[in-house]
Amino acid sequence: MNSLKTTLLLAGLTGLLLAVGNMFGGTQGMTFMFIISMLMNFGSYWYSDKIVLKMYGGREVTPSEAPDLIRMVSTLAQRAKLPMPKVYIVDSQVPNAFATGRNPEHAAVAVTTGIMQALTYEELEGVVAHELAHIKNRDTLISTIVATIAGLITMIAHIAQWAAIFGRGDDEEGGFGGIVEFLFLIIVAPLAATLIQLGVSRSREYQADETGGLMSANPLALASALRKIEYFAKHAVMPQATPATSHMFIINPLSGAGGWAVSLFSTHPSTAQRVEKLEALAKRVR
Repeated sequence: MNSLKTTLLLAGLTGLLLAVGNMFGGTQGMTFMFIISMLMNFGSYWYSDKIVLKMYGGREVTPSEAPDLIRMVSTLAQRAKLPMPKVYIVDSQVPNAFATGRNPEHAAVAVTTGIMQALTYEELEGVVAHELAHIKNRDTLISTIVATIAGLITMIAHIAQWAAIFGRGDDEEGGFGGIVEFLFLIIVAPLAATLIQLGVSRSREYQADETGGLMSANPLALASALRKIEYFAKHAVMPQATPATSHMFIINPLSGAGGWAVSLFSTHPSTAQRVEKLEALAKRVR
């Protein structure tokens, strides 16, 4: 069900992009936006993992530097029939983790120093399993594509706003229909793109929780980890965290900033809902 939902949302987001391109420049505009989105996706596909790891100061570790962590990742990767990903540690006291990479053969798992101190071995194992689930389900690629297309739609809306400010729009020729199209372009389209992006992200989080819970054979440990990470996230914000990358983390690192507005437009389902599903999963696999 989550996979079908993701496919439908991706199709809707692509259709929205083409509609915006058509509205902005007719058939040529639609074709141009499609080509631009493909080029942006290509760049994101090849370089997004390196950019994100550098942004957060991730440091790749070896078995001699972090033997327990490497052993944990290796064991879970073998259990999931995945290639061994690279392992990174991010120097931050705020507990969190994320996965990145264009495919399972070029993937990385990153954890903060804070999460290694705050969680028990079983809880950290659940978190690592969740991140490996994202790699197994190819969520890192899906989220990159969605973020790129949504960002492109928002960029077009900003261009349209500046064009209107400098007198490019012609209300007399367009009439009421032109005004409606313009409002759709600058208000409705970027909002719809954001909501679709959130829908995809939340759907993939539920899927990764389930896959990770089964992979670690301990859904309740993952549920406990989520509660702890959320507590820390609400009381401290990672200095490097940005809205553009918040969807990558197991818990939104910006949970403690912005109050209800951030919760409304969060890239993650509520932790309470995730814990409830994991508790139900634990009862099924007993």
